[in-house]
Amino acid sequence: MDRRSAVVLLVVLGVGVFLTGLELMITAVALPSILADLVDAAGTTAWLELRKASWIINGFLLVYILAMPLAGRLADLWGVRRLFLGALAVFILGSVLAGAAQDLDQLIAARLVQAVGGGVLVPVGTAAAAHLYDGHGRARALGVIGALTFLGMAAGPFLGAAILGSVHPGDALAGAGAGGGTAEALLAPAWRWIFYVNVPIGIAALALAWAASAGWETPRRRGRVDVAGAGLLGVALAAGLLALTLIGAAQIAGTDLPPATVSLALGGLAVLATFAAVVRALRTQDPFLDVRLFRSRAFSAAGLVSLLTGYAFATAIIGGAVFVGRVLYGGSDEQRAALGALAGATAVGALASGFLVRHASYRLVTILGIALSVAGLAAMAQWSAATDIVTASASLGAYGLGFGLSVTPRSAAAVEAAGRAAFGVASSVVTVARMIGMAIGLAILTAYGSTTIDRLSAEVYATPDAYLAHIPEALRDRPLRDPLVVEALESWASREAASIMVGLFLVAGIVTLAALIPALALGGGRSRTDEARMLRRDASEGPDASS
Repeated sequence: MDRRSAVVLLVVLGVGVFLTGLELMITAVALPSILADLVDAAGTTAWLELRKASWIINGFLLVYILAMPLAGRLADLWGVRRLFLGALAVFILGSVLAGAAQDLDQLIAARLVQAVGGGVLVPVGTAAAAHLYDGHGRARALGVIGALTFLGMAAGPFLGAAILGSVHPGDALAGAGAGGGTAEALLAPAWRWIFYVNVPIGIAALALAWAASAGWETPRRRGRVDVAGAGLLGVALAAGLLALTLIGAAQIAGTDLPPATVSLALGGLAVLATFAAVVRALRTQDPFLDVRLFRSRAFSAAGLVSLLTGYAFATAIIGGAVFVGRVLYGGSDEQRAALGALAGATAVGALASGFLVRHASYRLVTILGIALSVAGLAAMAQWSAATDIVTASASLGAYGLGFGLSVTPRSAAAVEAAGRAAFGVASSVVTVARMIGMAIGLAILTAYGSTTIDRLSAEVYATPDAYLAHIPEALRDRPLRDPLVVEALESWASREAASIMVGLFLVAGIVTLAALIPALALGGGRSRTDEARMLRRDASEGPDASS
């Protein structure tokens, strides 16, 4: 493939992973609007449906995680071109279905379709970029893919707030005399456009990818897909996430089942299924998730760094959005400023890391990124209701820059440890590790948030006069719905939320700090001798890698 076509294809691959990253987080900021439309309209209470609604995000993550190793495996067996094109088409279809959803169940199902496409796009895009370039060019290409992946993830809440604040389809339809019919049901309210926005971009990327990749395909090798291994891993992940989400729940879907017992049982099932999946992988020639790759010290280190930093990344994005919106009561401008700082810094860090590894070791660049991330989270742990938006934006930007710097070193270390014949599997495993960390982080945030909402609600409404304990003495002769009492209760809730978020940021900082240990094992990158050795190894694998 000539240089121009390679650049065009790299851009298209970047668009694909950007859209996937965007969908991972854009729904988070629209969740209140979605609940108000799909849940409140159905006659129930949005807050009571929070744990179910969390599966709009966690369900996406679960299928996304399962699709990744499958995609990595199929990329090595079938080549990346057809997989990327097919995945992009499925992702576009899922976006249309999600935008048109009329109830919570339809939306969750549509998000699962989106996740199938998105879970294929990221590892296949990463593997394709690794195949397009060699040597230092490969590191730069991986840096571009990483930058766009994380830019999409961090930009999700930012773009979501912009769409919700500026798109008014109901008014436009009413002005055109088309209000109240099928068109309004499918196009309004504004939250539907956080999904519809993917459609024209995806179609354009699909056309460009088809044209730019004509006649090009990656090496393929013979093998099979381990369906049983995929099932075991799916059971482990689903059971584990459900167990975390149920922590602190008062009841399960209106049943008499004890939540604590069910959570423990699901946790035990997750452990057993994980053990069975590992045993099967060790005994299978072509496993769904090749745990034998973890025999490489550098590969294991890259996976563990991804897992730990992924947990903190989810906490920073969702926690930052919640803090600005619910503690600082920031509007769309404040949301855009804070989350834009995180988005831009993450992308800059990921892109810069692709160039830094040319001159510094993977270990050094990763440690630098982790140090900046911990510093940013430490600053976030100092936030209070008096924090201004500039300080919040600076803290999020520092964290995002550090997180971005760790992207390329761990991806490059993983694919180089696995070798060219396993680029797809290696890239997917590292990405899966990060997404599992994010899923755990989101599940814990959901469980903790739901439990806290229940506790605060009980404190205010336990008795007719319970609210009096949380307002100034001068207001205690006023009724609950008095505007001054409502304002005082909001201030109290804001302080409570700030203390909760500070604790979550502190935990995320400790988890990120722990990533320094595996980062030390990433190694020093590749010298020219190492590059020559890798090229010889890839060449020796070549006859077996093609079919």
